Amino acid sequence: MNVLVIVPTYNERENIETLIHAVSKAGSPDAISLLVVDDNSPDGTAGVVRKLMEDPSVRGRLFLLNREKKNGLAGAYVAGLSWGLQREFDLFVEMDADLSHDPTYLPLLIEESRRFDFVIGSRYVKGGVVEDWGVLRGLVSRGGSLFSRIVLGSGIRDLTGGFNAWNRTVFQKVDLAEILSTGYCFQIELKYRAALNGYSWVEVPILFKNRLYGQSKMSGGIALEAVRNVLVLPRRVHG
Repeated sequence: MNVLVIVPTYNERENIETLIHAVSKAGSPDAISLLVVDDNSPDGTAGVVRKLMEDPSVRGRLFLLNREKKNGLAGAYVAGLSWGLQREFDLFVEMDADLSHDPTYLPLLIEESRRFDFVIGSRYVKGGVVEDWGVLRGLVSRGGSLFSRIVLGSGIRDLTGGFNAWNRTVFQKVDLAEILSTGYCFQIELKYRAALNGYSWVEVPILFKNRLYGQSKMSGGIALEAVRNVLVLPRRVHG
């Protein structure tokens, strides 16, 4: 199986090298490549990636896709998925660049994807753990997932999570051009659309760590955008 890990970045210079080397050492028997989708980070994240592309340990398996400006998480993932779908990749894994998603879970997600159409690295099933979050952020995250589950009538417990694996067959019915979300709601919408189209899924428990370096991209505006999109998503999807 040819696996493409897609990592959107904006000002992740302090984390990206560690992440790249960790992904390359994940220990999966499958061929894992990594695509960094950088939104013209002013801190020089793309330059770090370009330099690492010459490292023999990752050469030919590390790729960089530059976007002209910061234009939303959804746009970055759509660009990365579209790039991968034009090539011979069988499975696509979404990961954050801030080391909150542990690359040692990659073999588990890949193995489960042999039995399910998409696999969710879940914080909110039995065995899932969130480490070093404050009370407020924990409430916002759990509340956002619960709110989305109720509004959408979904059985997925971690709708908002960003550590997911997608078989390319999912995109035979889920058209990326129809994605409405521009921010973090992208994770909710993609799972919702895939489940509506009858694709099978499973949630596997993960340990989610808080970032060590850099600033979180989450804001009040992003959270409100997610709430608005969830409320209108069923009507837009069902026409």
